[in-house]
Amino acid sequence: MRSFCSMLLLLFSGLMMHSQSNTITDSLNIRKVYDMSLLNGKSYDWLDHLSNEIGSRLSGSYGAEQAVQYTKAELEKLGLDKVWLQPVMVPKWTRGGREFAYVQTGPGETRNVNITALGGSVATGEGGTKAQVIEVQGIEQLKEYGKENIEGRIVFYNRPMRADHIQTFDAYGGCVDQRYSGAKEAAKYGAVGVIVRSMNLRMDDLPHTGSMSYGDTPVKDRIPAAAISTNDAEYLSSILKIQKDLKFYFKMNCEQHEDVESYNVIGEITGTKYPDEIMVVGGHLDSWDLGDGSHDDGAGVVQSMEVLRLFKEIGYEPKRTIRVVLFMNEENGLRGGKKYAEVAASKSEEHIFALESDAGGFTPRGFGITATDQQFNKILSWKGLFEPYLIHYFKKGGGGADIGPLEGGDTVLAGLRPDSQRYFDHHHAANDTFDAVNKRELELGAATMASLVYLVDKYGLGNISNDSAELPD
Repeated sequence: MRSFCSMLLLLFSGLMMHSQSNTITDSLNIRKVYDMSLLNGKSYDWLDHLSNEIGSRLSGSYGAEQAVQYTKAELEKLGLDKVWLQPVMVPKWTRGGREFAYVQTGPGETRNVNITALGGSVATGEGGTKAQVIEVQGIEQLKEYGKENIEGRIVFYNRPMRADHIQTFDAYGGCVDQRYSGAKEAAKYGAVGVIVRSMNLRMDDLPHTGSMSYGDTPVKDRIPAAAISTNDAEYLSSILKIQKDLKFYFKMNCEQHEDVESYNVIGEITGTKYPDEIMVVGGHLDSWDLGDGSHDDGAGVVQSMEVLRLFKEIGYEPKRTIRVVLFMNEENGLRGGKKYAEVAASKSEEHIFALESDAGGFTPRGFGITATDQQFNKILSWKGLFEPYLIHYFKKGGGGADIGPLEGGDTVLAGLRPDSQRYFDHHHAANDTFDAVNKRELELGAATMASLVYLVDKYGLGNISNDSAELPD
């Protein structure tokens, strides 16, 4: 009996020593990743080129094509095992000449306001659209006012993002339906146009664009839709309280074209032990056309590229295949994410993990994770390794739009969660530019992503292969 107990004690001691050894090794490797990103990073230089040499990258545009070719060439320079382009048909929408709008309070009495067409909107007539305005706080109020009060008018959606939400994406989610579905719903009541308060917590003069949808509304019944800056939304709302019969004029020249061919850009390091188990890290290559898309999502693109570069630089050879995917057309169609998942399914590829960065290049805080309880708890067991880098946020539920189509089975989806307080100051606006991105914050995000990918690769998540014996405390 004493001999058996001694054997158990020795076995337990051996497991503890093995676990401690793994923890020390992991800590050192993660330190290497952060050191390499902060001292010899490439992400900021890549973003500089994407933003300042190429600029905006709306799907179907020349900028998007340039970005495809540039990122493919840069991935090839990293010495990856494979780099390729994945064709995908994407929508092509153009803004045309700059939009113009004013509020008219009397004959010859006007004040110009700042608007921008929503992505996918139809144009106004050549002479523009001019009508009285009805203000609502959301789509649900349309029914309350009814067709008799809405027909022939411009609907002004003015529900603001709620400032009491600490997670600003919750505030965004609470009112973005006005932007996406507002025109479709207002058209049912005979509205002639839609003006939507910009999705922005800050008061400024910058209108924020974004995608919208007409659904199955016949082309002849579609009405123009624009976003208005928060300052001008406040002005319009206040003047409507005094003069309900004022008129709003706006002119837009946007146009929807036939779909065109573009590409997802893909590169991979083939796994040494489980090459058929694929891990994806990615962001979306396209952007809106008002700024240069540095935060949305140039940051996510270069951070994802940097993950593979960091592994090559520190000499880490992954057991599983790690694939960077730069998705096309997240902003106004999600065609790239859907095509990638479609091709993966047709090839019966087994994706065990996908990590997306699409929340800006701000200071990383942690991750949102869609996983089973067992998988999530395994990731939580690594939390101590991230504490030296002030990464503390590990919340169940999350991922990203482009990796969403991969959900199913045992695939774990994760999204990098940077600090979000300033994100919507820039989101889809003309000030989403390179100067708004902090180099150090961008590099910290890339290293944080690489560290999680490293741990998932080393220990697995119980999807297919069993690496539980290697799990550290």
